[in-house]
Amino acid sequence: MIAVLATLYQIIGFYQWIVIAAVIVSWLVNFQIINTQNRVVYSLLEVLYKMTEPVFNVVRRVLPNMGGLDLSPIVVLFGLFFLQTFIATTLMPMVSG
Repeated sequence: MIAVLATLYQIIGFYQWIVIAAVIVSWLVNFQIINTQNRVVYSLLEVLYKMTEPVFNVVRRVLPNMGGLDLSPIVVLFGLFFLQTFIATTLMPMVSG
């Protein structure tokens, strides 16, 4: 059981980096620093979009409309940090004895 929790902890940490990368890449696209016409850039954007948008859309349905400000990545990151802390401080000690 400890191995499952440790693996879940690592997967959550990896997904946190994916969310951060998606936010940074979206800023770079909006400020026209990177060109979306490039195949490599477009492929990266597509992968990040497919990995993050389903979670972001669930959060966006719950959050009120803030105009042009999208707070869903922040809420997702806080949720992921909470899950990691819960696993590390509550579940792991219970399982390990």
